[in-house]
Amino acid sequence: MKLTQMRDMVAVVERGSLRAAARHLDLAQPALTRSIGALERELGVTLFEREARGMVLTSAGKLFHRRASAVINEVRRAREDFEQTDGNMGGTITVGLSIMPHMGMLPEALPAFRRRYPLVRLKIIEGLYPAMEAGLQDGSIDFYLGASPKGEPAGGLVAETLLHNTRTVIGRRGHPLAGAKSIRELAKAEWATTTLDFHAATDLNELFAKYRMPPPAVMLQTHSALSVIVALSSCDLLAILPAQWNEFPLTRDVLQVINIKEKLPAPDIVMIRRPDLPLTPAADFFCDLMKRYLPV
Repeated sequence: MKLTQMRDMVAVVERGSLRAAARHLDLAQPALTRSIGALERELGVTLFEREARGMVLTSAGKLFHRRASAVINEVRRAREDFEQTDGNMGGTITVGLSIMPHMGMLPEALPAFRRRYPLVRLKIIEGLYPAMEAGLQDGSIDFYLGASPKGEPAGGLVAETLLHNTRTVIGRRGHPLAGAKSIRELAKAEWATTTLDFHAATDLNELFAKYRMPPPAVMLQTHSALSVIVALSSCDLLAILPAQWNEFPLTRDVLQVINIKEKLPAPDIVMIRRPDLPLTPAADFFCDLMKRYLPV
């Protein structure tokens, strides 16, 4: 089994078709087809079903793809280790960040990282841990930093708690309910929630139930932090968001905290990664920077 065969197989999965993978690898399509065929014969299994919508992994293909991805990503890391140690500051880092690190840590960490590693490509995936798990396992994502998952991470992954966080109620500056002092005064408010904080909607419902209030009127649900920013700044929706939103440079002049007396806990902020896969120097530096700028 050759490394190039695993590379070819991973490229077909990532690109979705032989044609797109061949173009990406700068190979002739027949040569790529032969490579995949030889790999299937050596393994004694069919890796792909050839369908009209493209190349679809079989059950055996899914198992092998996970292993092949891990090998390819580890080879990439090894190459970048040597390059960065020798002064060639190229390479790629891929990290997963939830909403709080975007707001509370990245604005400080990113400029310092760019000064130290100006040629390293940084790929940031916005989301929550469940969507990052497979990438963390196969090494295509270096680490996840964000809201803790509801359950334990998958085998082989380790979570480190970095911060016990809190939430606040956020609305636009001049909101009619800006002077509210308790959750009861927000009983008739309309709310926005985001799946980037998967606990928030549940916690909002539980908060209303705790004080025997009717369920909150959730009028906007979004997968995007940008959608929340647009909604809160342009109308009278409210949201329960990590406390760091109050200090985010791009929103602090248009959004404000509504200081209710009730405490609003948030998920812990954790870092999740594979401890058996050493980070490259650039990835390790970026990880250290993000930790350095944890809110106090």
